Amino acid sequence: MYNPNFEITPKILDLIANISSAKEIIFNAQLVPQWEVSLRRDALLDNAYASTSIEGNTLSKEEVTELSLGREVLKTKKEKQEVLNYLDALANLEKFASDSKLTEKDILKSHKWITKDTLENKNWEGKFRNMQVYVGNTKTGQVSFVPPKPEEIKNQLDEFLNWLNSENKIHPVLEAGITHYEMARIHPFVDGNGRMARFIATWVLVNRDFDIKRFFALDDYYNSDRKNYYEALKTVDRETVNITKWLEYFVEGVAISTETTKKKVLMLSGGKKKTDKGQITLTERQIKIIEHINRHGQITNREVQNILNVKRQVATKELAKLTVQKVVKKIGSFKDAKYILKD
Repeated sequence: MYNPNFEITPKILDLIANISSAKEIIFNAQLVPQWEVSLRRDALLDNAYASTSIEGNTLSKEEVTELSLGREVLKTKKEKQEVLNYLDALANLEKFASDSKLTEKDILKSHKWITKDTLENKNWEGKFRNMQVYVGNTKTGQVSFVPPKPEEIKNQLDEFLNWLNSENKIHPVLEAGITHYEMARIHPFVDGNGRMARFIATWVLVNRDFDIKRFFALDDYYNSDRKNYYEALKTVDRETVNITKWLEYFVEGVAISTETTKKKVLMLSGGKKKTDKGQITLTERQIKIIEHINRHGQITNREVQNILNVKRQVATKELAKLTVQKVVKKIGSFKDAKYILKD
C-alpha cells in the first residue's frame, strides 16, 4: 500500500504560511475578478511555454503567444503541436477528470491529449509503456534513474491513485508535490512523463480548490533553473524514497509563484480589498484604462483614445462608466480633466 515518506520541516511550514498569506491577499483584492481573464491567460501561456521548454521545445514565450492566437511561427510541426496540445490540455484542465477522483483512464486520456501527433511512435499515445526506459544524459549515456519495469507500472499507479483519492488530509500543495514526484518516478509512458507529472500536479492544485482562479504559473519556476529542478528530483533516496527535500523545493516554487501573482494582483487592484458590495466587473477596455492608471497614476481622455484606438466620444463613455462605478474619479475641468483611481 502506498504511503509517502516525508517530514514536515520548519522550512515547509514557513513556506506554507507564506503561501496562505499571499493567497488570502490574492483572493481578497478588489479587482481580481475583473482581471481574471488576463491573469488566467498569462498563467496558461507561461505554463505551456515553460513545461514544453523544459523538454527541449525551442518556441519562445512570444512565439507561444502568437501560436495561441492562431498565427504562424517558423518552427517544426512537432514543436508547434507540443505547445498547442499543452495549451489545450491546460485550458480544459477541469474537464479531463470526471470528478474529484483521478483514475487510470483519466491518466491515459490526458497523456493522449498532451502527446497527440508528437511522439516517435503514434501507438505510444495514451498507452502505458511496454518496454524498459532509462532516465539520464543522452549525450554521455550516464543513467541517473531506472523507472519501474513495465509489468510493475499498473500496480504501482493503482496504489498511488488509491492514496490520492483517499481522505489523506494533506495540504494541497504537499499533495501536488507528492503527485508530481510519483508520476515522474513511476514514469508510466515511453515519452511525455515530465509534462504529465507537471500537468497532473496542476490538476491536484485546481481540484483541491487551491488554484481555483488558475492564476499561478508554477512550471515557470521549474524552467527558470532546470538544473535545480532535476537536482531536486534526484535528492530522493532510492531505498527509502524519502521525498522531503523534493517537497521543500516544490513548496518553495509554489511560494514564489503565489508571491509573484500577489504582486501582479496588488498592482492591478491598486491594493484595494473587496467592498461589501462585491467586486466590480470590468470590460477589456476598462481593464486597459485601469492598467495605465496603475502604472502612471492618472489618465486623460486623449490617452484613453490612444490606448484603445477609439474616438473621443467612446473614450468619454468608458471614463464615465468607470466614474459611475466609483472605480475612478475625475480631477480638473473638462478640457484638462485627469482621472485617477478612487480611494
